Amino acid sequence: MTTQNQTSPETHAPRIDLHARVGAVMASLIRAEQRIELDHTLKHLIKLRASQINGCAFCLDMHWTDAKAAGEWDVRLAQLAAYDESPYFDARERAVLALTDSVTRVSETHVPDDVWDRAAAHLDEDELAHALAQIATINAWNRIAISARTVPASWNAA
Repeated sequence: MTTQNQTSPETHAPRIDLHARVGAVMASLIRAEQRIELDHTLKHLIKLRASQINGCAFCLDMHWTDAKAAGEWDVRLAQLAAYDESPYFDARERAVLALTDSVTRVSETHVPDDVWDRAAAHLDEDELAHALAQIATINAWNRIAISARTVPASWNAA
């Protein structure tokens, strides 16, 4: 059994410091995300759900912490993986999360009309565009963090 800050065979060391190598690109992604205008609860849910699907430990750690700091409930965070079954999410949140699932798995789903229409029934066109931008940016971050094997911040904090 491993303890906090003790590396196990399943724990990989970071591969590359992207901020040192392509800092301007990373800063561009940060600036793009800062320009997304969407309800903060939806932003947190999108980031966490895509990160769950992609298996991004770094992003799950970061966005769980951010969501908690913004007042999100433990029970909603714990039930996010079962959002469509959980009474803790409203129809709008479920529609956005279904869109997040479909866009995150775009090679499998191609975002079917029923998923799009469900989200469009709850968001105006500007919100829908910003939700799509949020889904795209978190998927980019997930792919970067997973590929670079970025270590979750809480791992080093304890």
